[in-house]
Amino acid sequence: MTWTEPSGDLLIRARRAHDDVAADPDKFRPAAEALVAEARRARQPEALALALRAAAWAERARLDDRSAIRLLDEACRVARRHHLKETLGDLLMSHAAVSQELGRVTAARRDLRAAATLVTGTRRAELDFHQAVLLQNIGQLAEAAAIYHRLLAGPAPSGPAPSGPAPSGPIPSGPIPSGPGPDRRRAVICANNLALIESQQGRYGQALPRLDQALLAAAEVGPALVALVAQSRAWVTVQSGRFAEGLRLLEAAERTYRAAGLPLGEHYIEYADVLMELRLLPEAVGAARRAVAEFTAAGVSLMAAEAQLRVAQLAMLAGDNAEALTASAAAAATFRRQTRAAWRARALLVTAEARLKSGTATLADLSQARAAARRFWALGATPTAVQGFLVTGRLAASLGLRGQAVAALTRAGSLARGTPVLVRLRGRVALALAADLRHRDREVLAHCRNGLSDLSRHRRSLPSVELRALASGHGAELGLIGLDVVIRDGSPARVLNWMERSRSAALLAVEPPEFDGIRADLTALRAVHAGLRGGAAPGARLGGQAPARAEQIAAEQAVIENRIRQATWRAYSSASASAGPVTMGALRELLAGQAFVAYGLLGAELVAVVIEPRGSRIADLGQVAPVREQLRAFLFALRRLTQPRPPAELAAARASADLRIRRLTELLVAPLRLTAELDLVVVPVPGLHGVPWSALHSGPVCLTPSATFWARSAVAARARSRAGDSAAVVLVAGPDLPGAVAEVESLAAIHQVAVRIMPPDSTADRVADALAGADLAHLACHGMLRVDNPMFSSLLLSDGPLTVQELYARGLAPHRLILAACESGAAVSYPGDEVLGFVSALLARGTAGILASTAVVPDVEAAGLMTAVHRRLARGDTLARALHSARQTQDTADPGSYVNWCTFSAHGAA
Repeated sequence: MTWTEPSGDLLIRARRAHDDVAADPDKFRPAAEALVAEARRARQPEALALALRAAAWAERARLDDRSAIRLLDEACRVARRHHLKETLGDLLMSHAAVSQELGRVTAARRDLRAAATLVTGTRRAELDFHQAVLLQNIGQLAEAAAIYHRLLAGPAPSGPAPSGPAPSGPIPSGPIPSGPGPDRRRAVICANNLALIESQQGRYGQALPRLDQALLAAAEVGPALVALVAQSRAWVTVQSGRFAEGLRLLEAAERTYRAAGLPLGEHYIEYADVLMELRLLPEAVGAARRAVAEFTAAGVSLMAAEAQLRVAQLAMLAGDNAEALTASAAAAATFRRQTRAAWRARALLVTAEARLKSGTATLADLSQARAAARRFWALGATPTAVQGFLVTGRLAASLGLRGQAVAALTRAGSLARGTPVLVRLRGRVALALAADLRHRDREVLAHCRNGLSDLSRHRRSLPSVELRALASGHGAELGLIGLDVVIRDGSPARVLNWMERSRSAALLAVEPPEFDGIRADLTALRAVHAGLRGGAAPGARLGGQAPARAEQIAAEQAVIENRIRQATWRAYSSASASAGPVTMGALRELLAGQAFVAYGLLGAELVAVVIEPRGSRIADLGQVAPVREQLRAFLFALRRLTQPRPPAELAAARASADLRIRRLTELLVAPLRLTAELDLVVVPVPGLHGVPWSALHSGPVCLTPSATFWARSAVAARARSRAGDSAAVVLVAGPDLPGAVAEVESLAAIHQVAVRIMPPDSTADRVADALAGADLAHLACHGMLRVDNPMFSSLLLSDGPLTVQELYARGLAPHRLILAACESGAAVSYPGDEVLGFVSALLARGTAGILASTAVVPDVEAAGLMTAVHRRLARGDTLARALHSARQTQDTADPGSYVNWCTFSAHGAA
């Protein structure tokens, strides 16, 4: 081929094409591709090389780095063949950037060394920039930051790049230059990357203003740069501890990515980080796996390995140590090939922690964890260093190296001072563990108490019940460490106070309802549910629908639910500070002669605080495993009793259930030596809510998520009793439930002025309006527990489900509520002694008494029990006493009546 001298216009357009593509790759990709074809036809080598560079950058923007490197390889060959030294220098810098993303760090270094011999004058600033990006990617943060500072401070030096150690401390940075062009784009990315380094080093006060300035400048360059900086700003906001604001910014950043036509791989990685900190583990795993898939398919090994490390961290948090080991080993091997020592240290730290949790840790793991922690400390990456020293301390303690453990844990606690709340909490754990190893109980309690106070403030900053309940998991270990100390102390009052610090704390800070923002989606959820009526799970024929249509409807439901959840995550929190835990003295006064038992779990051991009219004590109940074994067998027998079976099988199931009740009584109640027939208030251990508590004690029993919750309900009940207002009664029958209408009619004979709402009028809006002012409400309808997300547990009304989420958001809190529905009293437990379900959400909103079932109940047989309960309520009994009396009227020889006798419980004091 014969090459010609370049046309000035074509060469100018080819030079400009790279900047255009960098600013808006989706818009200018076709123009770059057209320029390549034009330059080939014109046989102009310099224009072709530059056009190929622009086209390669467009491919890189959509994660097709393999195509990008092929185009750049061709461009470099053209430049070398025609001795285009300046152009070759620019091409090699672009080649280095793409090589890094492909995981070819050694090749990228080679490219930059070659470029350094070709680049002169003001182009050295671009070379320095690419060297800084490489240093940042391999974990040499201080050196990278020094270059970014220098580039932001003023014009690039014309001589060789300075060598030797990077200067210590921050270097003053000048403003981002004004005007369009590559210099401004480079300055914006320098500011963005520098802010990310500052965030990793815990200097959020410098990072966030820098990103605010960079975002304004990016808007003058193009949408791709806006997306990059918006994403960084969201991530740093979350890292600084402002989670709700960060979530809102992340959603906005995703919109900018989509608008710019950019792949979402990097967004998924940083979104996974945020979700991980919020303990939204299934969602975080989904985001991390999407990132792995996207980067792996594109061959972007640099980011695929980082995403794989997130998968390992999430597997470990979820308790899957085997997957954590596999994923972290794969990430470490990739980082080693990429010569990214700092990232490999992160992966090895995860490996060491996973081995610690699986009980297979060795001295080699301790050595690797210690080396990683020291590396992060030297880099100034404080949050990662805190985690590194915490893991090192745990490993040393597990291996019996007490002195090394104390030193590492103390270092973690010291580094964590002044950091954002979740890092600070890890430091509190480290200091508590160190004090425990030194047998300094007062120090242990001080660190645990301070940590739980930090957690309480963090929890209140979160906008949704779901996020607050999950956040309590950050304090679960602090709670257990402190509980161990106070139990050794032997004071029932101190043990109860400690238990109350975390129990259902997410629900104690109640914010005003936020209903309008999710009203439309809740209505849409009911509309979608109408398509599922008449069937069971997706995959079966639902309501006459084919399986494929049922799956589609279920997918629509999932999309709406996710939208509702995300709306609550992004809301502005206005939760007020809740009062402290109820004291032993105040609780005893409110009990007014009733007995009280708060169960707790210390590792695998079950303990209880018992308060009776004449004293209090701590009881050691032994291992929890036998209780769980008996409970599983009891629930299995109960399920068999709700199904049509031959008489012999029903008799066997009944015998098994009776045996389990006796065994549970022996394990949970008999050792407490309670006075028979005494009214009993019980705080169960989360995870044991299926225990048939009313069947284990001969007197009336009421349950409560915590002593503080029960005290609030007792105060509300007393206030209502003194007010003497006329009792407004609401009776609701749901659809598709044999016996519901008859049940309501029967109850109406007891409450003759009650409001009755029957199908098809028993819609969510109608029922909600009626519940708002009710003293006593009774809902006879289908119920469903959602173990995957208890805020979407629901009661089925005529137009669809009324969820816990909606009840909570509407602020509905009838004084007393009877839920004659399956699983309406069941709850889902979270680490940190949190429970979510109808009962806890309604008690949080102010309901003082609830009657509900923990299992599937036969509805026809339930009518007799409910009628007996209402007769006692009409005489002035509390729900606990009414249920106790009503249970004695049941013919327990009938399987359905026996199930109801076992599974209904009263909650709260009213």
